[in-house]
Amino acid sequence: MGTKDKIKEVAFNNGVDLFGVASIDRFKNAPKGFHPKDVYSKTETVIAFAIKLPAEALYADNPVPFTHVNTLAMQKMDLITYDISTELDKLGLKNILIPTDDPYLYWDNDKQEGRAILSLRHVGYLAGLGKLGRNNLLINKDYGNMIQIGALLTNEIFESDPLADYEVCPPNCRICLDNCPQNALTGETVIQKECRPVSNFKTERGFTIKKCFECRKKCPSVLGIK
Repeated sequence: MGTKDKIKEVAFNNGVDLFGVASIDRFKNAPKGFHPKDVYSKTETVIAFAIKLPAEALYADNPVPFTHVNTLAMQKMDLITYDISTELDKLGLKNILIPTDDPYLYWDNDKQEGRAILSLRHVGYLAGLGKLGRNNLLINKDYGNMIQIGALLTNEIFESDPLADYEVCPPNCRICLDNCPQNALTGETVIQKECRPVSNFKTERGFTIKKCFECRKKCPSVLGIK
């Protein structure tokens, strides 16, 4: 059976840049249907990790480079999650993989709103990887919001890592809210119906392009806490 230190070692050996765990008691405010135990009833601990994304793609004059970076980061994280899972399985640690993005079951067509089976942003926060900004992104003090999050659920009990104790949004900062061309940010959530037409823009050829990521790019903490 793997210890917490051994799990951390496995995760870093597989290429993650951040690691933390959150015990199940930290998820008491999770919405019904989106609690770790709704995914795996035996869950006692959520293991979280993240990789850093190359940031300069944000500043390309064309949205395709960042779209490509984002797509590759999700694919890479899913493969990393799979590799960590299989190694932990060999150590005798039962675990369940959480996809880094799609697929998910919940969809409200009127609101054009989807929800992942587990909010990885909140997982990252509860495992101490960072804090949520007003742009609704998880922000780490060293890597800013340019991170991709992955997670595993396990029935083993491990002590939670400390929550992040730094501030990620300057007081009264509204840069992300004021620069959103769709007015999709409330400071607490994203109005997906407004955001999707540009964050998941469909070209005439049928390609999905992240045409807008101003909330990420304009954030003062995009590259970390200065």
